[in-house]
Amino acid sequence: MPAVQRVLVVGAGVAGTAAAIFLAERGVDVDLIDAKGEVTATGSGITLQGNALRVLHDLGVGEDVQRHGFAFTTLGLRAPDPAGTLLVEMPDARTGGPDLPATVGIPRPELARILIERAASAGAHVRMGTELTGLRQDDDGVDVDLADGTTERYDLVVGADGLHSRVREIIGIPERPAGTGMAIWRVFTPRPASVARTDLYYGGPCYIAGYCPAGEDSLYAYLVEDADVANFQLTAAERVARMRQLSEAYHGPWDDIRPYITEDRGVNYTFFETHLVEGAWNRGRVVIIGDAAHSCPPTLAQGAAQALEDAAVLAELLHAVDDLSPALWESFTARRLGRAREVVGASVQLGRWLLDHERDADVPGLMARVNALVSVPA
Repeated sequence: MPAVQRVLVVGAGVAGTAAAIFLAERGVDVDLIDAKGEVTATGSGITLQGNALRVLHDLGVGEDVQRHGFAFTTLGLRAPDPAGTLLVEMPDARTGGPDLPATVGIPRPELARILIERAASAGAHVRMGTELTGLRQDDDGVDVDLADGTTERYDLVVGADGLHSRVREIIGIPERPAGTGMAIWRVFTPRPASVARTDLYYGGPCYIAGYCPAGEDSLYAYLVEDADVANFQLTAAERVARMRQLSEAYHGPWDDIRPYITEDRGVNYTFFETHLVEGAWNRGRVVIIGDAAHSCPPTLAQGAAQALEDAAVLAELLHAVDDLSPALWESFTARRLGRAREVVGASVQLGRWLLDHERDADVPGLMARVNALVSVPA
């Protein structure tokens, strides 16, 4: 018998839906709630590395993700010169194993839809527009207060409610995300034929200029520069003008993308943030996973992958024992904390090298270490 019979998962993002699927498939009665009234996802597109694809296949959605996204196996580096010269095209690490692509790009709303539908088909009770307002726990369970005035009782609560987690706050974990000094402009556009993989440009007015195909007819493009809170005050038209201005230093496929940076498509601007909860991620019968427990700038494109791994390991451990003992939480911490720490630290370090204009940074060595780490299943 699994350690839990009835579980509440708070947050219907990548971590929460994955946890709900894994648990429901194992016969657990799962409620999956989200404060939003409908399935949405902020941002434009998302890059899924091989170790994320490995978990998505275990969830039964791998083929759907590849069908609705865009798979590729190489990475390009281009110069910020008038021709956008391709300096090198290199094989990307297949961290999910040889049978999976190195990388898949997909629109975030499409990934959200696939995971929500899979959670429902697995037997999870999906309740959008439902917000947790408080909880109390004892040795046998957790009483959860919802915004509609009702109270439900569960064996376990999984807080997968993102960077600014309400669950994390309620259970008294003090860590909070902090800015790294960088920010990113993103736009979602049609995909010109010149874009068939991710290319990265280093130098010019931005630290990084890049793009990722997200489907046969779509991509998301991004520019990374110093964080500036004043940019949050820009109008939609001003954000478009700012991103177009920055992009004019980059050529090659960027010249095909630039005409699509228009106000009707919108430009998203966010700071890079990071945090890591050191020590146990649970307090009694409440545990946090995904961005609630750790976050990193997207320099390694590992945010979703680490969230998916959290969910997979948690469900595996819950299914292997018959009670929520300290040994279970010690095993969860042992399997997840060090790995998350390494990925978060490496992601932040890459950004720090760029901020410091470090010319002798061992980027290949860092990338090789992380790829070797995440190539081994969590």
